[in-house]
Amino acid sequence: MKVIVLGAGVIGITSAWFLNQAGHEVTVIERAPEAARETSYANGGQISVCHAEPWANPRAPWKALQWLGEEDAPLLFRFKLDWHQWRWGLRFLQQCTKERARYNLQNLVRLGLYSRDTLQALRASTGIEYHQRTEGILHYYTELSEFEAAIPAAKLMGELGLDRHVKSVAECLLIEPALQSSMRPIVGGTYTPSDESGDARVFTSELALRCEQAGVKFRYDCEIAGFECAGDDVQAVRVQGDQGLEALTADAFVVSLGSYSTLHLRPLGIHLDIYPAKGYSATIPVRAEHCAPTVSLTDDGHKLVFSRLGDYLRVAGTVEFDGYSLDLNAVRCKAIIDRVKDIFPSGADYAAAEFWTGLRPATPGNLPYIGRTQYPSLWLNTGHGTLGWTECCGSALAIAELISGKKPDVDYCFQ
Repeated sequence: MKVIVLGAGVIGITSAWFLNQAGHEVTVIERAPEAARETSYANGGQISVCHAEPWANPRAPWKALQWLGEEDAPLLFRFKLDWHQWRWGLRFLQQCTKERARYNLQNLVRLGLYSRDTLQALRASTGIEYHQRTEGILHYYTELSEFEAAIPAAKLMGELGLDRHVKSVAECLLIEPALQSSMRPIVGGTYTPSDESGDARVFTSELALRCEQAGVKFRYDCEIAGFECAGDDVQAVRVQGDQGLEALTADAFVVSLGSYSTLHLRPLGIHLDIYPAKGYSATIPVRAEHCAPTVSLTDDGHKLVFSRLGDYLRVAGTVEFDGYSLDLNAVRCKAIIDRVKDIFPSGADYAAAEFWTGLRPATPGNLPYIGRTQYPSLWLNTGHGTLGWTECCGSALAIAELISGKKPDVDYCFQ
């Protein structure tokens, strides 16, 4: 089949790879000049299957209320005269029941495990390098109440077959000795040795090169102008590039456009529950090797993740619901650096930090859209929120198998 993949982020590129490996003729359309220039550019770097809880849970509404009006809050909701935002918020609240949270968690865990196994197999077969680290992920806590709340969550993950272990302060310091210099005493943690980390941008760029070598065609600097339909199906996608306005036909189209997926699909009558969740990151040169972390970390109280990417420390997190704005908020950037300084006061050159923001395509229950739309030739692989790097390979292999008429080897609620 001839397949057009829309989007060259980590989801689009992995989709192109597995579709090519399945024998399809693949073309990738991307508005940027190269792969991984938007949401996949500078994310937190974690492959965090064992901590992939949905945002929507019984505690979430109260947390959001506590943070209202705080400019540097981990979760900031900027209310707008936008019914799509309010509709998304109501759907989010509907997912905050105990029953829905567990259902969503089970699906996220299945997809995450499948994806991590798929990534490891891809890495073994291709030799791809992307500053990957396989020492696991340590969640540390500086507030006793937060640590105590994490203990039953770890037990629940254990019931789902995940290796999430509660650790004492001494055990946390053995796992990551750089935490000894923290100005905020660590009170405990949970550790998942099977999780990983790595640079999603480097991975995506390297895999795009391998795709090209395998015969995948790329159309960069190419804006999507709409779709052309005949009867009850999509026949072509209109694009505007260096060759002017064109209509590109294919047997199948895969939408992997992140937060922009819903904007492109609304004219077709497809309304996705996706809203952009703006995230921030700081990439900081490591200054003192023994004072900077090597194990990937999560600061649960401040909703930050740390990943060591070669000679740099990537710190990412916070959620800001502010529409499609990509403006960097100086207050939120400062809040990230202030927290990192508290934990690793001598670990990095904070004056040389590079800040970035990207729009993560969030669904109310954190479950991505993977599957066919009401148009037989139009498929979705989008809406992964903060878990795009964690779920990319499994989602991509699944969509390639679905398009090929096969049943994916993962028990997931495909939609």
